[in-house]
Amino acid sequence: MLNVENIRKDFPMLKQTMQNHPLIYFDNGATTLKPQSVIDAVVHYYTHLSTNAHRGDYDLSFKVDHEFEEARQVVADFLHAQQKEIVFTSGASESLNLVAYGYGRKFLKSGDVVLTTEAEHASTMLPWMRTCEETGAKLNYIPLDEEGRVTLDNIRKVITKKVKVIALAQVTNVLGFEVPIKEICSLAHTLGAIVVVDGAQSVPHIPIDVQDLDCDFLAFSAHKCCGPTGVGVLYGKYELLDRMDSFLLGGGSNARYDMCGNILLKNPPHKFESGTPAIEAVIGMKAALLYLMNIGMENIHRYEQELHQYIISALEKMDHIILYNKNCEAGIITFNVKDVFAQDAATYFNTNGIAVRSGQHCAKLLLDRLNTSATIRASIYFYNTKEEADRFIEVCRSASMETCLDVFF
Repeated sequence: MLNVENIRKDFPMLKQTMQNHPLIYFDNGATTLKPQSVIDAVVHYYTHLSTNAHRGDYDLSFKVDHEFEEARQVVADFLHAQQKEIVFTSGASESLNLVAYGYGRKFLKSGDVVLTTEAEHASTMLPWMRTCEETGAKLNYIPLDEEGRVTLDNIRKVITKKVKVIALAQVTNVLGFEVPIKEICSLAHTLGAIVVVDGAQSVPHIPIDVQDLDCDFLAFSAHKCCGPTGVGVLYGKYELLDRMDSFLLGGGSNARYDMCGNILLKNPPHKFESGTPAIEAVIGMKAALLYLMNIGMENIHRYEQELHQYIISALEKMDHIILYNKNCEAGIITFNVKDVFAQDAATYFNTNGIAVRSGQHCAKLLLDRLNTSATIRASIYFYNTKEEADRFIEVCRSASMETCLDVFF
C-alpha cells in the first residue's frame, strides 16, 4: 500500500490553491508535478556544477560528465535496457520524429506499409504521415474494436509482408487502453516489421521491460514521470540505432569530418545528441526515475487502478455523464457532461479547484469515432487521494448546462 499522505509532502505544488480551493490536479496525462528531490537536483546542478557535458578537461566538467552518463544508466535500469541504447532527446515527440526520419526515410520505399491506429497521438501519427509521403510508402490503419481498443486479432487482419513498421502507443492517451505490445512485437517480427512504441502514457505508470516486450523503439518524456520538461528518451535496439541516421548534426555527435564533406559520426547513442543537451533536465530526470523506483512501479499501477475504478463506479451511475472508457486499464477518465461543451465544463471544474484537460488531446482522428468534437480528460497519479476523488465525483454530480454556464455570467 502507498502512504499517499507522506508522498504528497514531497510535492510543493500540492500546497497550491486554485479559485480559492485546494488544488486537485487531475491533468497528469499532460504533465506531472515534481517532487522536491527533482527540484533539488536541478538547483544543485545550477548552483554547484553549471558547466557543459562532454566538453571540458577540468574537474567540474568531469563531474557533469559523470552525472550525465549516470543518468543514462538509471534510465537503462528503469527500462531494463543497455546504457548504449538510451538516447536523450527533448521529449517523446522528438524521439518519435527521430525514428520516423532517421529510420523511416532511410529504409522505407514505395510499396512498403506503415501501420498505426486512429487512436494515436499526433506525435506518432504525423511523422509517419510525412515520411510515407516522402518515401512513397503507405500509411494504413489498424481497425479498433467497438470500445476503441487495439487488438491482436485486428492487427492480424491487416498485417502483411509489406508492413515494415507498426507505430502505436502502449497506453492510448485519450481512452487509456493498454495495447498488447509484447504479442504485437512477436507477430511483427515474424514478418520482418519493426515496432515503434509511444510510451508517454505507459512508462510513468506501469513497469516497463523493453527486453521482455522485445519492442524495437520506445519513446517517453520525463515531464510525465515527475521529471523536468524539455527532456525525454528514445530507447532503441542498438543494431537499429547503429543503422539509422541522425537528423540533427553538430557538435558532440561527430567523431571527425573533413573539407570534402566526409562525416564520421560517433557510435550510438552519442551520434544522436548534437549540441549542448538539457543537462539540468537530464539530471532531474534521473532523480525522478529514482523516486519512482523507490515507490515501485507495481505499487503505482495498482493504486491508480484502484482509484480509477472507484471514480468510474460513481460516474457510471450518473445519467448526465457520458463515459467513453469505463473499462480502461490506465488512470484516465475520458468523459463529457451531457449537452455541455467540453471546454465550458472544464471551466466549471476549474472554478471548483479541479484541473482537468478538455479538447481533442492531440488525437484528432479519434474524435470522429467518438462522435464528439471534444472531450474532458481527468488523469490521476499516485499522489492523488480518495478524498480528491470524492470531491471530483461531487463536482461531476453537480455539473449541468445551468451550473456550467453560470460560471460565465
